[in-house]
Amino acid sequence: MWRRAVIAVLVLMTQRAIAQEKPSESKSWNLIAIVTDDQARWAMGAYGNRDIHTPHMDRIAREGALFTNAIAVCPVCSPSRATYMTGLYPTELGITDFLRPQEEAQGLGLRALTWPSVLQQHGYRTAMIGKWHLGAQPPFHPTRKGFDYFFGFLHGGNRPMNAVLEVDGRLQQTQGPLPDVLTDAAIGFIRRHRDEPFAVCLHFRAPHLPYGPVPEEDRAHYRNTDPQVPRVPGYPPQRLKQRTLAYYASISSVDRNVGRLLKALDELGLAQRTIVLFTSDHGYNEGRHNVNTKGNGVWIAGGVNGPTRPNMWETSITVPLVIRWPGVVKPGTVIDYPVSNLDMFRTVLGMLDIPVPKDCKVHGIDFSPLLRGESLPPRGPLFGQYDLHNFGLAYMRMIRTDRWKLVKHFKCYGLDELYDLKNDPGERRNLYYSRRKEIQQVRQRLEQQLLDWMRRINDPLLAQE
Repeated sequence: MWRRAVIAVLVLMTQRAIAQEKPSESKSWNLIAIVTDDQARWAMGAYGNRDIHTPHMDRIAREGALFTNAIAVCPVCSPSRATYMTGLYPTELGITDFLRPQEEAQGLGLRALTWPSVLQQHGYRTAMIGKWHLGAQPPFHPTRKGFDYFFGFLHGGNRPMNAVLEVDGRLQQTQGPLPDVLTDAAIGFIRRHRDEPFAVCLHFRAPHLPYGPVPEEDRAHYRNTDPQVPRVPGYPPQRLKQRTLAYYASISSVDRNVGRLLKALDELGLAQRTIVLFTSDHGYNEGRHNVNTKGNGVWIAGGVNGPTRPNMWETSITVPLVIRWPGVVKPGTVIDYPVSNLDMFRTVLGMLDIPVPKDCKVHGIDFSPLLRGESLPPRGPLFGQYDLHNFGLAYMRMIRTDRWKLVKHFKCYGLDELYDLKNDPGERRNLYYSRRKEIQQVRQRLEQQLLDWMRRINDPLLAQE
């Protein structure tokens, strides 16, 4: 009898030890998905920027995986965020430029199924904290799009300090830096739901313009920094350096709060069963290609703000993407495989071992096998689109391979672009009108692939041509 009792105790102790060593196998994974606003891939230390202070973002990369070839399908916020949430292209969603308040008042918003909705259906407690910008009318409220809890703002803009936010369904004046206020809310939600699976979407407003004010502790990192900036003809270098440092300080204000969040996970004993994903909604230029901001950037060459320059340059579409998945992702992993924010719907569900709903229309791939150390077949082209109607008018479609990128400008003449990304990563030489036979063959092949893709997604531009 006593032998059976001893064996039973030993078995119980072994089971407990295994559970402690592998907490992910005894409980569902939690997820924290962080999105910044207007943060370029080049604006992060882990990607080689020695001027910026982002130790906590870099820690996620160091303890997880860093993606070197991640893009957004659209170079401005609302369309890109809509794709990130749904796995559909902007034209399929009817959100092709950033949503203006007038458009939101007229009833424009996100109508498709979101991956937080799927997580919610599978027992996750879900929170949307921060910037929404996918519709302000009741049908498009985050609590109607898969979130149990919302703390933030529905429109695109807000103040970086003492912002007015929706708290418990009512607008409220908050006090302090917005990144701190949002992170406080995220940590509070995690504390309340630490004993059940949770998914938190923490969407910062920073580093969107205006970059400041930010706390002195975040600006202090740059007191003696002389940042490297691109040369812009006719634009004072010192002025661009000042802008760049203000941009960096805003990013550092987010980074400090990422550190607070990681510390809270450690203190709550949740770090080993929580996936932390960090990315941005699109890229940014800050003087690159002689423009400021993003896909609707304005010329600054000559020293003054000029007209809008619609673009889908690499600087506008490439994004930082780092993912920490304890016990699954080998620390320090670098992934060169091309991915897009179109993939996020399938990938989030893949990481959490949740099937895509059978009746759900969704594009992209599940790249979670790469995080598990597995391989995927070589990937075909990535596609993107941007129908600018704010601050100008443009209809752009993009196809991007490992080497080539073609951007077609519809409804106009003479603006089409073709770049050899291998030999011209800065996209300084437009080869579209080259007379070289091999270049013409590349262009024709890409144009056919682009047209085939537009047909597959029923691109409305085809009916207008």
